[in-house]
Amino acid sequence: MTYNRHKDNVGLNGEVFTGEKKYQVSAPDREAARLRSIDSAKRKQDAESNSKINPTLVTHVPRLDPASLMVKMSPNKLRALSLFSGGGGLDLGYERAGFAHVASYDYNSDAGTTLRQNRPKWRVHSGSDGNVVGKDWSSFQGKVDVIHGGPPCQPFSSAGLQKGADDVRDMFPQFVRATLTIRPKAFMAENVPALLQKKFQGYVKDTIVSPLSELYNVWQISLHAHQFGIPQYRKRIFFIGFRKDLGVTHYGSPTPTHYLVSDELTLPGINHNLKACPTLRWALGLEDIGCDDLAPTIRSTLTGPRHTTSILSSTAAMAKWAALRIWPNGVGRDRQAALNFPAKNGHYRLSVPDVQIIQGFPEEWTFSGPAYMALGLIGNAVPPPLAYNVAKSIAQVLQK
Repeated sequence: MTYNRHKDNVGLNGEVFTGEKKYQVSAPDREAARLRSIDSAKRKQDAESNSKINPTLVTHVPRLDPASLMVKMSPNKLRALSLFSGGGGLDLGYERAGFAHVASYDYNSDAGTTLRQNRPKWRVHSGSDGNVVGKDWSSFQGKVDVIHGGPPCQPFSSAGLQKGADDVRDMFPQFVRATLTIRPKAFMAENVPALLQKKFQGYVKDTIVSPLSELYNVWQISLHAHQFGIPQYRKRIFFIGFRKDLGVTHYGSPTPTHYLVSDELTLPGINHNLKACPTLRWALGLEDIGCDDLAPTIRSTLTGPRHTTSILSSTAAMAKWAALRIWPNGVGRDRQAALNFPAKNGHYRLSVPDVQIIQGFPEEWTFSGPAYMALGLIGNAVPPPLAYNVAKSIAQVLQK
C-alpha cells in the first residue's frame, strides 16, 4: 500500500499537490531543530568512529521468525494479481498460502526493486510502468482468480489529512475499475480503520460497495494483527467479494491463531487451543526487564511533511515505547548501525530488520532503498501473516 511521495508531494501523474494544513516553524523551534541536527551529526560521527574501533559489538538474536506464522501451503491452482503491491506484504502472504503470482503493480520504484530482488521470476511493474491510472486491464480477463491490493491509505488516515475522494492519491476507484474489468472469481482490498469513520460512509457505499455489488457479494471485516501472531497492535479492514455466479452466500472471517496473554484476566472464554501472541521484547530477543507487550502501531516513514527514520505514530505510542525501553526514532539500516548509535536514554535502538519482524516480514525478505524508504515500505505493508490467513480463507471458499 504505497504511494510515491516525494518532498514536493508529486502525484501519480506528475502533478504537484499541497494539503490544507500548513507546516509553520517558529524561530525557537527552528533553533532547537538546528541544535538537534548538530548534536545528531556529532553523535553519528562518534558512532562511526566507535564502529571502526570495535566492529564486533554484539547484537541481539531475534526469537520470532515470522515465516513460522505462515506454513507454506501446497499450490492451490488459484492465480493472484497484486495492485498497489508496495513492499510485498500481500504478495508474500498470498504466495505462502499457495497462490500463483500473476503480476504486481506499484508506482514506487523502490517497491518494484524490492519485489524483484526477492522474487526474480515474478512479473513486476513499477515506476511509470506500475501506474494503474487508466490502464487497460482487459488482457487479464480469464487469467486471474483473485485481485488483491491495499490502495493508498493517505486519503483516509489522519496523517494524510483525510481528504478522501478529493485527494489525488485516492486509488480505490482504480481498484474497483480493474476488478470490474477483469472479473476475477474474488477480490480483496485492505485499508486503515479510519475508512469506517462516519465522514466516509457515503464514500464507502458509493465508490466501493455499490459498484462492486453489481457483480460480487461483498463482505467487510476487521482484523487485528496480533490475532495472527504479529507482536504489534494493528487493526485493518478488508473488503472481500466473490463473484455472484459462484453462488457464495457465506464468508466468515479468518479464525484467529493467537490470543493476548494480557487478556486472560479480563476476557472470559479465551480459546486456549490458540497460541499466545509473542510480545515485542521477547520477539526481538531482548533481555527480560519485567515489562513486555505488543509494539504500538508502526508508522510509515513515507507519511507526513518530510521523510524520517522514525516509526513513532503518536504521543501515547511514545509512552508505550518508553515503558518497553525501546527507542523508535532514528531507526538504523541494520542492527550493527543501530547498536553503534545508542539512544541517549539507553533504550534499545531499533533497526530495519527489527521493524520487519514487528510487521511480520521474515528477515530474508530484503527491502530496497535507504532506511526511510525501507521503513516506509514496511510500515505501509499488510503484515504478511495477516495477508496469509485472509488468503487462505478466500482459497477455502473458492475450492469448495
